[in-house]
Amino acid sequence: MIRNIIFDFGAVLVDWNPHYVYDPYFGDPEKATWFIENICTAAWNKELDGGKPFSQGVAELTAQYPEWAPEIALYQRDWKKMMGGAIPGMYDLVADLKQAGYGIYGLTNWASETFYTIVDDYPVFSLLDGMVVSGDVRLLKPDAAIFNCLLDKYGLKAEESVFIDDNFENVDGAIAAGLSAIRFTGAAALREELAHLLGK
Repeated sequence: MIRNIIFDFGAVLVDWNPHYVYDPYFGDPEKATWFIENICTAAWNKELDGGKPFSQGVAELTAQYPEWAPEIALYQRDWKKMMGGAIPGMYDLVADLKQAGYGIYGLTNWASETFYTIVDDYPVFSLLDGMVVSGDVRLLKPDAAIFNCLLDKYGLKAEESVFIDDNFENVDGAIAAGLSAIRFTGAAALREELAHLLGK
């Protein structure tokens, strides 16, 4: 029986996208895409999510690509502008699940330096019974260790928990750690999938 529902944050509860900074900066979405895919990459950002200080990450990348120094600096300086709104329908869904008596938790790959600057801006985070932020524990999805960290911290059982994430690798990681998992594609679809899983 599922008793706990665990949510990823970015692209599940809230919108985060570096294109919000780099599209207007470059004036061309294709140039912005190239920069994000080749300079300030997802792999580099994941190092920040894992606990590397922003100042160190920016300095290292700038040393590697000095010709992109102003654009790399922008990643840290204007980071908050990468935040969009809440994902439509998710506050209501999380609130409904909490009202129904499920434990509601968060598990995110997110740099501590940035997450705690925006957490109070999104009411959905106040619905959570607990969370683990990768930058705090220096563990990252999809490794089993971070799932176990959350389970141990709150005394949860893997077989009683379902994890929701937009990333295929993280969904697979949750399943490998013994949890049920659903890949997020939108609030309406998730509501239907959870209803089926929970037998509602």
